[in-house]
Amino acid sequence: MSATAIPGDPPPEGAPPGGRRALAVWGVGVSVYFVAVIFRTSLGVAGLDAADRFHVNASALSTFSILQLLVYAGMQIPVGLLVDRLGTRKVLALGAVLFTAGQLGFAFSPTYGMALASRALLGCGDALTFISVLRLGSRWFPARRGPLVAQFAGLVGMAGNLVSTLVLARLLHGIGWTAAFAGSAVAGAVVLVLVLLFLKDHPEGHEPEPLPHQGAAYVRRQIAASWREPGTRLGLWVHFTTQFPAMVFLLLWGLPFLVEAQGLSRAVAGELLTLVVLSNMVVGLVYGQIVARHHGARLPLALGTVGTTAALWAATLAYPGPHAPMWLLIVLCTVLGACGPASMIGFDFARPANPPERQGTASGITNMGGFVASMTTLFAIGVVLDATGDDYSLAFSVVFVLQAVGVSQILRLRRRAARRERERLVASRVETVHVPV
Repeated sequence: MSATAIPGDPPPEGAPPGGRRALAVWGVGVSVYFVAVIFRTSLGVAGLDAADRFHVNASALSTFSILQLLVYAGMQIPVGLLVDRLGTRKVLALGAVLFTAGQLGFAFSPTYGMALASRALLGCGDALTFISVLRLGSRWFPARRGPLVAQFAGLVGMAGNLVSTLVLARLLHGIGWTAAFAGSAVAGAVVLVLVLLFLKDHPEGHEPEPLPHQGAAYVRRQIAASWREPGTRLGLWVHFTTQFPAMVFLLLWGLPFLVEAQGLSRAVAGELLTLVVLSNMVVGLVYGQIVARHHGARLPLALGTVGTTAALWAATLAYPGPHAPMWLLIVLCTVLGACGPASMIGFDFARPANPPERQGTASGITNMGGFVASMTTLFAIGVVLDATGDDYSLAFSVVFVLQAVGVSQILRLRRRAARRERERLVASRVETVHVPV
């Protein structure tokens, strides 16, 4: 998780107070995100079981995650606008209803088609959570606390991934498919009750200015204005290029790769997936502190993560023996843990490029990047596996293609975004000088 200030409109009457009340309210909101991540990543530990349960091949199996991510990515801009319009409480409550229904449906689905529909519903609910939690933090905490609050939001999300990797995987093989998924859905009902009882959009005295309803033309102008900013597009491509290698690994293909291609047991493969999550949590704190102190470190950190990830994947896939050695797999999984924190640097480019009234839209555009890349890679790996008789080395080479596309766009936009950021900084200083005392 990066050290960005949380996207969202600044409160109109001074800084929010923060404190214990803010922690309690924000804790309710982030608990929804925690459960959403558990549900989102639950298929990552159940991929082989799902293939057996629904009698599908690799391409069909990847469709579960692709559809879920397609819904998620497609909803990011509407969610940003929806949070601006309705507030965090209503959007998070709706998200909890949808992802709980999706998890329940997945538990009881007797056919592949019904299971697909359930994952789409889950993705719809999941899509409503992250931007809402970012906005909630900006309403309850002063701006100087933004990096720390964002860091902990990311850590809580990765803790949800850890729960699915450790707890849900054991439940799945202990009590069975239906009981494991249906039982986990109870957590969704719990956070929904917490949201309805305890969550408030903002502290007293810090109500945002009401936004007049201006119809579809206003929405189009918001999206177009955000997209015209080089910082928004740079943020999207940073998110696109950095996030997807770990997302694809954790969401679906990591376990099959480690078990079928590397000859590991499920237990050992699960431990390596856990290592990715733990590395993410540690690296997130480190990256956050670096970016908070050295603003110019944003792009070197992002590109350094991409380069290191590509090098480790190349070493693993090209290893001359039948299986890569354990030390190499451990290093690979450790480096994959840096992908999530690096992807959040994208918000550090998009946030300062847009005024407060466009923060939700800009965040939604940025957040689409990594999920579009993940969706594309999930599908491509499944297709290549089916076409090559499960050649994982060739299938995972798709990662390099997406990274090359993303890096080319980052290099194309970086100077333009930096120039615009300098112009805004100079303009803000001039405006401050002329403000009457």
